[in-house]
Amino acid sequence: MIVTVTANPSLDRTIELDAALDRGEVQRSLSSSEQPGGKGVNVSRALIASGLDTIAILPGEASDPMLVALRAEHTPTAGLPISGRVRSNVTITEPDGTTTKINEPGPQLTAADDAALIDLVVSHARRAEWVVLAGSLPPGLSADFYVRVINAIRHAADGTPPRVAVDSSGAPMQALIESGVGVDLIKPNAEELAELTGLPDTFEEDTDAAAAAALTLVNRGCRTVLATLGSRGALLVTADETWRATMPPVVAKSTVGAGDASLAGYLLGDQRGAAPERRLAQAVAHGTAAASLPGSTMPTPELTHPDSAEVHLLSRPDNH
Repeated sequence: MIVTVTANPSLDRTIELDAALDRGEVQRSLSSSEQPGGKGVNVSRALIASGLDTIAILPGEASDPMLVALRAEHTPTAGLPISGRVRSNVTITEPDGTTTKINEPGPQLTAADDAALIDLVVSHARRAEWVVLAGSLPPGLSADFYVRVINAIRHAADGTPPRVAVDSSGAPMQALIESGVGVDLIKPNAEELAELTGLPDTFEEDTDAAAAAALTLVNRGCRTVLATLGSRGALLVTADETWRATMPPVVAKSTVGAGDASLAGYLLGDQRGAAPERRLAQAVAHGTAAASLPGSTMPTPELTHPDSAEVHLLSRPDNH
């Protein structure tokens, strides 16, 4: 069982243009679609598409359009009733794959919501192999929310607690790194890797620098760093070794959710008992497949081609 936690989910409306976005002008869309989204939600959607057991935990009444949409997709959920409505986000995609997102802040959560959401996570984490904490935090939750969730999960565990993966940015990730609680996996993109390490964002062009930056996060308590670098593939960095994987180029329809699909691909490989380099191959294959699909559509395994990934060992301790 893989539990995902999305504290600030969204109902994502994607508008596809047949020409470049022309600011200030009137344009007609080629198509539009609406799908449930948010990082953890997308991970669960991708895991369901791959036949894995998962549940998506999120705030929202059973009647909220977000929860209704997830039920329609047959994604198992545990919703926390709140007074507000799950936010709506708008994504605009252009023919060359350029993606523009406009994200709402999300509903205001109370201190009671905060405590209840943590209790809900803990209750499901007891039977989980992984807990994925993903995305931004809505108004009302403090930046240390993920730290408090992890501590609560570990305190309540009977025996070995589930492994924890975190995919977030900004203050919540900074609070996590600075807390020293340690997690099993983080999944930054190039921009987030630069933000976490305070280094210039040149990582999509300079993968050696990205690998070195990721290793500093390993040294600060993140057991594994899965760094997604857009068209330059991804890195898998641990204290023991660093791998890089790339995929043949595809025509991108939408990059929304591609990083979430990459994380799901890694977890799929892990659950299948794959070696680290094959988990990375599945991660880039999932991410590439997601980018070739419209909106935030998550790929099935048949649409991914991990055997097409070029995977290279960059370093081991004896040649760091």
